Amino acid sequence: GTIVLAVPSNGEGGMDVERSGHFGHCDCFTVVDIAEGAVTGVRIVANPPQGAGGCLRPVQLLAGEGVTALVVAGIGGRPLAGFNDAGITVYFDNERPMVSDAVAALIAGEVAIIEPGDVCGGH
Repeated sequence: GTIVLAVPSNGEGGMDVERSGHFGHCDCFTVVDIAEGAVTGVRIVANPPQGAGGCLRPVQLLAGEGVTALVVAGIGGRPLAGFNDAGITVYFDNERPMVSDAVAALIAGEVAIIEPGDVCGGH
Protein backbone atom coordinates (compact mmCIF):
# COMPACT_ATOMS: atom_id res chain seq x y z
CA GLY A 1 0.00 0.00 0.00
CA THR A 2 0.86 3.65 -0.27
CA ILE A 3 1.12 6.12 2.61
CA VAL A 4 1.34 9.88 2.23
CA LEU A 5 2.91 10.99 5.50
CA ALA A 6 3.09 14.58 6.73
CA VAL A 7 5.66 15.54 9.36
CA PRO A 8 5.55 19.00 11.00
CA SER A 9 8.98 20.50 10.31
CA ASN A 10 11.19 23.43 11.22
CA GLY A 11 12.84 25.82 8.78
CA GLU A 12 12.91 24.78 5.15
CA GLY A 13 11.58 21.29 5.78
CA GLY A 14 12.87 18.09 4.22
CA MET A 15 14.16 14.78 5.51
CA ASP A 16 17.24 16.19 7.26
CA VAL A 17 15.64 18.86 9.44
CA GLU A 18 14.33 18.76 12.98
CA ARG A 19 10.68 18.07 13.54
CA SER A 20 8.48 20.78 14.99
CA GLY A 21 7.33 20.09 18.53
CA HIS A 22 3.77 21.26 18.00
CA PHE A 23 2.14 20.83 14.65
CA GLY A 24 0.07 24.03 14.73
CA HIS A 25 3.14 26.24 14.98
CA CYS A 26 5.45 24.43 12.57
CA ASP A 27 7.12 26.33 9.73
CA CYS A 28 6.05 23.78 7.16
CA PHE A 29 5.13 20.14 6.63
CA THR A 30 7.47 17.65 5.02
CA VAL A 31 5.18 15.36 3.01
CA VAL A 32 6.67 11.96 2.24
CA ASP A 33 5.26 9.46 -0.22
CA ILE A 34 5.86 5.89 0.98
CA ALA A 35 5.14 2.87 -1.23
CA GLU A 36 5.81 -0.72 -0.20
CA GLY A 37 7.97 0.42 2.69
CA ALA A 38 10.20 2.77 0.68
CA VAL A 39 10.23 6.55 0.33
CA THR A 40 9.26 7.41 -3.24
CA GLY A 41 8.92 11.17 -2.99
CA VAL A 42 9.40 14.15 -0.69
CA ARG A 43 7.79 17.56 -0.98
CA ILE A 44 7.33 20.58 1.25
CA VAL A 45 3.95 22.11 2.07
CA ALA A 46 4.03 25.55 3.66
CA ASN A 47 2.00 26.04 6.84
CA PRO A 48 0.15 29.36 6.47
CA PRO A 49 0.00 31.58 9.54
CA GLN A 50 -2.85 30.82 11.91
CA GLY A 51 -5.81 32.79 10.70
CA ALA A 52 -8.96 31.73 8.91
CA GLY A 53 -9.93 28.27 10.07
CA GLY A 54 -7.69 28.41 13.12
CA CYS A 55 -6.42 25.07 14.34
CA LEU A 56 -8.44 23.15 11.77
CA ARG A 57 -6.84 24.89 8.80
CA PRO A 58 -3.90 22.44 8.56
CA VAL A 59 -6.45 19.62 8.41
CA GLN A 60 -7.92 21.08 5.22
CA LEU A 61 -4.45 21.91 3.91
CA LEU A 62 -3.10 18.40 4.35
CA ALA A 63 -6.29 16.64 3.24
CA GLY A 64 -6.05 18.69 0.05
CA GLU A 65 -2.51 17.38 -0.46
CA GLY A 66 -3.74 13.80 -0.30
CA VAL A 67 -2.10 13.13 3.07
CA THR A 68 -3.20 9.88 4.72
CA ALA A 69 -0.97 9.88 7.82
CA LEU A 70 0.61 12.41 10.17
CA VAL A 71 3.25 11.96 12.85
CA VAL A 72 3.29 14.52 15.64
CA ALA A 73 5.04 15.12 18.94
CA GLY A 74 2.01 17.05 20.21
CA ILE A 75 -1.44 18.01 19.01
CA GLY A 76 -4.63 19.44 20.46
CA GLY A 77 -7.90 17.57 20.68
CA ARG A 78 -9.80 19.63 18.11
CA PRO A 79 -7.35 19.25 15.24
CA LEU A 80 -6.88 15.58 16.11
CA ALA A 81 -10.63 15.05 15.74
CA GLY A 82 -10.49 17.00 12.49
CA PHE A 83 -7.78 14.74 11.07
CA ASN A 84 -9.72 11.66 12.14
CA ASP A 85 -12.83 13.02 10.42
CA ALA A 86 -10.76 13.61 7.26
CA GLY A 87 -9.53 10.01 7.28
CA ILE A 88 -5.97 10.95 8.21
CA THR A 89 -4.32 8.62 10.73
CA VAL A 90 -2.35 10.49 13.40
CA TYR A 91 0.71 8.81 14.92
CA PHE A 92 2.48 9.95 18.07
CA ASP A 93 6.26 10.10 18.45
CA ASN A 94 8.11 12.50 20.75
CA GLU A 95 11.45 10.66 20.86
CA ARG A 96 12.91 11.03 17.36
CA PRO A 97 13.98 14.61 16.66
CA MET A 98 14.68 14.35 12.92
CA VAL A 99 12.12 14.02 10.15
CA SER A 100 14.02 11.15 8.53
CA ASP A 101 14.14 9.17 11.80
CA ALA A 102 10.40 9.54 12.32
CA VAL A 103 9.72 8.44 8.74
CA ALA A 104 11.97 5.38 9.15
CA ALA A 105 10.28 4.49 12.43
CA LEU A 106 6.84 4.72 10.85
CA ILE A 107 7.89 2.50 7.94
CA ALA A 108 9.28 0.00 10.46
CA GLY A 109 5.98 -0.03 12.34
CA GLU A 110 7.55 1.41 15.50
CA VAL A 111 5.23 4.42 15.83
CA ALA A 112 1.86 4.06 17.55
CA ILE A 113 -1.40 5.67 16.53
CA ILE A 114 -2.13 8.55 18.92
CA GLU A 115 -4.27 7.79 21.96
CA PRO A 116 -6.66 10.30 23.55
CA GLY A 117 -4.33 10.53 26.54
CA ASP A 118 -1.52 11.83 24.32
CA VAL A 119 -3.44 14.98 23.40
CA CYS A 120 -2.14 18.34 24.63
CA GLY A 121 -4.48 20.21 26.94
CA GLY A 122 -5.57 23.80 26.53
CA HIS A 123 -5.61 24.02 22.74
